[in-house]
Amino acid sequence: MFESTRGYSGFAVDDLEKAREFYGETLGLPTSGFPPGAESSFGLMVTLAGGRDTLIYSKPDFQPATYTILNFEVSDIEATIDELNSHGVEMERYEEFDQDEKGVVRMEGFPAGAWFTDPAGNIIGIHEPMRA
Repeated sequence: MFESTRGYSGFAVDDLEKAREFYGETLGLPTSGFPPGAESSFGLMVTLAGGRDTLIYSKPDFQPATYTILNFEVSDIEATIDELNSHGVEMERYEEFDQDEKGVVRMEGFPAGAWFTDPAGNIIGIHEPMRA
């Protein structure tokens, strides 16, 4: 039914300007207002690698997600964490995981991974490539 229909995901934040700065400047992703060409923006469209769009919208009664809303596959997790740290982004710590000094979790059968939050408190994951 939707196999040839353009789809995109979305999530909420409490402050679109902070989101635009974080996703556009800190993470270096292309951003644009949503809907395209509108006088005022309802949201923010972020374009991920491969031309995949994600809608970020403001929600008056916003509560941060308690789960990972977005994942990025990175070639070198430690270098990525160093770069994020240089922009003031810190890795999250979770009691249920054994994390190293940089916040990386290394588990048998899974790629090395870590998490951080956006300014609204939404959780974002980074991990090294998945292996088949």
